[in-house]
Amino acid sequence: MAAFIGRDRELAMLRRQLARLTDARAGNRPGAALLVRGRRRVGKSRLLEEFVERAGVPYVYFTASKQPPEQELALFAAEVAGSNLPGADVFRDVTPATWEAALRLYGTVVPDDSPSILILDELPYLTSGDGAFEGTLQKIFDTVIARRPVLLIGVGSDLAMMEALNEYGRPFHQRATEMVVLPLAPSEVASMLQLDAADAFDAYLVTGGLPLICDEWPTGMHVWDYLADALSTSTSALVVSGERSLAAEFPLPAQARQVLTAIGSGERSFTAIATKAGGLRSGSLHRSLEILQEKRVVVADLPLSTAASKEKRYSVADPYLRFWLAFVGPALPEIERGAYRRVLARLRTSWTPWRGRAIEPIVRQALERLGADGPAGASGIVGGYWTRTNDPEIDLVIADRRPARHVLAVGSIKWLETAAFDGNDLTRLVIHRDQLPGANNTTPLVVVSRSGVDVTGVTAIGPRELLAAW
Repeated sequence: MAAFIGRDRELAMLRRQLARLTDARAGNRPGAALLVRGRRRVGKSRLLEEFVERAGVPYVYFTASKQPPEQELALFAAEVAGSNLPGADVFRDVTPATWEAALRLYGTVVPDDSPSILILDELPYLTSGDGAFEGTLQKIFDTVIARRPVLLIGVGSDLAMMEALNEYGRPFHQRATEMVVLPLAPSEVASMLQLDAADAFDAYLVTGGLPLICDEWPTGMHVWDYLADALSTSTSALVVSGERSLAAEFPLPAQARQVLTAIGSGERSFTAIATKAGGLRSGSLHRSLEILQEKRVVVADLPLSTAASKEKRYSVADPYLRFWLAFVGPALPEIERGAYRRVLARLRTSWTPWRGRAIEPIVRQALERLGADGPAGASGIVGGYWTRTNDPEIDLVIADRRPARHVLAVGSIKWLETAAFDGNDLTRLVIHRDQLPGANNTTPLVVVSRSGVDVTGVTAIGPRELLAAW
């Protein structure tokens, strides 16, 4: 990124971790560890590069690359030898045979009286390629690194694996602070691209807030102009990031990839996904869905009301991947041979209904963040409600908890370019409220509309109010 829009929180946390190394309370164990996780292409490495540049202390930034252990060790030694550590020359003619030897030698070249930083990027590659690596890292951290003013930062895109590193029963348990680097929020996308609130949400649904994609989006450009430009180039970040993320971050079995493609095409129920995925048997589909949820690429939701329900609906968790699976992935052959205008034409045809569905989790997240101080005036869990036949299907339900004891508000989302929420929409919403377990005719009504509200008796929320949640 040209500028760290929205990264002040992360930089401040990194500075605090570095400051701990010289805190008198650290005693004879000033070293600290930090585990940083976030989706691929979310800007973790760029953030850490900026951090070490601003910190002005000696550092080593090593990125693992799925090489055999002996090659990774040689690359690590070369990285240390080329660093600005005062004793880096020790590594110039040495290739340690094990990670224990390499990290012990590293401990001899760092300053004893001033801070330094060691970054191990793509840490999951090291732990998966060497079964002993976790135990070795824990041992060397306890006996070497923690006794020196070193900030050890482990970085990874495999969210489940990075979380597991610090769990009970694992060698590194309770030794590291954890930090999550999130995509840019909708408000940050608006600021970075200088778009108004409604257009910023369009940009967010397309980019998912991934900095690399936002970087290639010219300031102030409308979504259709950007899409025409990005789809005309088979190497644009918008086109290539999806496949690269799936290959590197979500290396899935063929069957799970098939299921993900079905969900990405818009199927949400178990039965519809099974049919779209080629008629998978129930057991196979259950396992594939478990894998996708473990990888944090798919989320499962249940209807929110005071009545129990098993009617799960599945969706792609990441907004950018949701867009890519729906429109870009299936069209890669056309994009690669320059037939992007066909892709763009299909996208225009499907855009309005797809966007209306894709904005729903973003709206729910915004209302949860705004809480009682927001325009909805209710603080609690925000979800939706549906039945097996989708009659009724309610966009917004605000409740005290999940499962609900009390329904606090019921609402509708109308995300169209020109059509405001009108009397016919209100009639449908009132009918659906009467069908919602836990709601009655006194339950407040909330309407989120891109183009305004033409009725009274409801709380109206527009794009600008939603953007304020971030």
